[in-house]
Amino acid sequence: MSGKTIFIIIASVLVTIVLMNNTEEIDFWLFGVTKIPKLVILGTMLGLGFIIGVMAGRPKKKEVVHKEPEFEVVEPAAKQQGLSDEDRDYIN
Repeated sequence: MSGKTIFIIIASVLVTIVLMNNTEEIDFWLFGVTKIPKLVILGTMLGLGFIIGVMAGRPKKKEVVHKEPEFEVVEPAAKQQGLSDEDRDYIN
């Protein structure tokens, strides 16, 4: 197993243990007091944290810049100087 797989398994087990040991109801204020299990609050915060982490960790999309190809101007073989006869035969 890879290190990443082992880390995911250990993290999942720890999250499950923490969530299952916090099932009692608490008073939660959200524009009024309501009784909500800690499990719901912890699970919601864990999910939001995961989503935000995934969004922040994604690589940014790179802009594609289109360049026009650059062409090299090649002089005809007759105008080229400094070539040996063997080079001229190869080019032709």
